[in-house]
Amino acid sequence: MKSLVLVLVGVAVGFLVAHTMAKTPEGKQFFADVDSRAREFGRAVVDGYKARESELRSAVSDAEDLIADIQRSR
Repeated sequence: MKSLVLVLVGVAVGFLVAHTMAKTPEGKQFFADVDSRAREFGRAVVDGYKARESELRSAVSDAEDLIADIQRSR
């Protein structure tokens, strides 16, 4: 229970510090940079996911075609 209270206090203090920082020009720039990098990372993850999904769909399609060819040749 004590650990939970400490975590909640830490979150509250962190929120207050971030809120105070966001009011300064430097803080605004810092959070804008963090936001930009997070969005860039998110786009990279999505692009990687889509590329891998495309590769897997292609492999499944090739396997289905091969199976169909084998079944026709019997």
